Amino acid sequence: MSTGLLALFAILPIVVALILMVPLRWPSTRAMPLAFLTGAALAMGVWGLSGMRIGALFIQGVITAIGVLIIVFGAILIYYTLTYSGAMETIQAGMTKISPDRRVQAIIIGYMFAAFIEGAAGFGTPAALAAPLLMGLGFPPLCAAVICLCFNSFPVTFGAVGTPVVMGFASLKDIGMKALNTNDPTLLFNYIGQDVTLMHGAMIFILPIFMLGFMTRFFGKNKSWGEGFAAWPFCILAGICFAVPYYVIAWTAGPEVPSLVGGIVGLAVLVSLAKKGVCIPKDVWNFAPQSEWKPEWVGEIQASERSEYKEHMSQFMAWLPYVLCGLILVVTRVPAFGLKPLLTNPMFSVGMKDILGQTGVSANIALLWLPGTIPFMLVALLTILLHGMNGEKVAGAWNTTFKKMVAPTIALIAAVSLVSIFKGTAANVAGPNGAALPSMPLAMATVCADAFKNAWPAVASYIGGLGAFITGSNTVSDMLFANFQWDVAQQLGFNVKQSIAIVAAQGAGGAAGNMICIHNIVAACAVLGLIGREGQILRFTIWPFLLYTIPVGIVASILCFVAYV
Repeated sequence: MSTGLLALFAILPIVVALILMVPLRWPSTRAMPLAFLTGAALAMGVWGLSGMRIGALFIQGVITAIGVLIIVFGAILIYYTLTYSGAMETIQAGMTKISPDRRVQAIIIGYMFAAFIEGAAGFGTPAALAAPLLMGLGFPPLCAAVICLCFNSFPVTFGAVGTPVVMGFASLKDIGMKALNTNDPTLLFNYIGQDVTLMHGAMIFILPIFMLGFMTRFFGKNKSWGEGFAAWPFCILAGICFAVPYYVIAWTAGPEVPSLVGGIVGLAVLVSLAKKGVCIPKDVWNFAPQSEWKPEWVGEIQASERSEYKEHMSQFMAWLPYVLCGLILVVTRVPAFGLKPLLTNPMFSVGMKDILGQTGVSANIALLWLPGTIPFMLVALLTILLHGMNGEKVAGAWNTTFKKMVAPTIALIAAVSLVSIFKGTAANVAGPNGAALPSMPLAMATVCADAFKNAWPAVASYIGGLGAFITGSNTVSDMLFANFQWDVAQQLGFNVKQSIAIVAAQGAGGAAGNMICIHNIVAACAVLGLIGREGQILRFTIWPFLLYTIPVGIVASILCFVAYV
């Protein structure tokens, strides 16, 4: 069977999900299970996987999904704990004092605060934390989701303390050491990280301006791009606050903490300057009253429509749970503190190995390593004491959180299980004489490479985006396609520097793919009460994604040309 035909079969589950969720507007709770069944049928009928292996892959997906759901639960719990304690209204009052301008709030929270959380935790955590905060300030839930999903892009390559680079490209370590003629296993990762910063560089400044225009055009009462673009000085200021520490760390210390340091330093500097009125727009922009919002902008959770807020506690005490989340994430994720071995100790993990007797099909949840448990649930419990909450308020927060988990549980289990099917097709013997066929993701990527050939540097990032869309993770996308991207570069006769640029484009594209991946969209919908609106969000986020990949492709092409010369 030709690779082209395999690619057509492989893309069918994605097409099913897209058709059902976008034009037909099915909720993910119905669309994703059908997409999973389509993938399972193809894995059995075309790739020759046994029913037992399909069952094992499904169980693997369920276990993995439980880990994701713990993160979602923790994020929702933080939001409702702060809502019931009065902290959310206090934060609203504080943000209004910095600036009541929604454009400024979108940059401070959706751009800068989320970048810090991405650098520390990753894996969809920023949207789960920042989007509810924007909604609590009075943003339409749909707008909050789109803003936070799109801003969670340029920090992602270095998210979760560099995991997408260090773990995503781990399979290239030996190849890179040989190609670079070095015994230093980190040199390849450092070079990849440096190239990635160049690819993200333009969008660090362009994306906030574009997204503010996008926000005022599609969610503003005047439907004007210009109202958002008018805040460009503040966007440039935010870009500088983030980019300076981001570049310094990436080029001197490696790929582990550029986003983390860029986010936390940038946030502190930007808030300080904003309080002094530096680059703040002269006019104050706000959304129309809630009564004028389109019904599809709001889900189960109502955004605040109040313009005046009461401070129930000090701003320090209200923000303290978020500060604790950030500090705990830093202390537990940065290797220098030495806590990772303890938190990932097998005694604190649950899972299954060789599920249903299928070799290589395993899943594990490191319970203490998940952001959902530490810090989210831990901080939610500490907040009860810090904010002096009574039993009624605590019960209200937890009961509401459990109710919001029903729909996302169905959607996430189906989506993550489909990812297991995609990856699991690599272990097949359905080819001639028992040879293995290319896996589903590899078949699709191979066809793309054959089609573009020497124009590959301009489009390599789309494979990274495709991988993130399918798997819901920049890290997993890099794992899937790292060797493929390197092999394509070698087949095209590229030298080692050019090959590194291609791999970096994979990482940058995977980061941009966070805007459109179903996993992140479902997680954002879960915390905002927007389950069933996934297709609508995807119709919004696809355009910033396509915009993002243009400068990435241009920079990748330039780097390949310079390395060739």
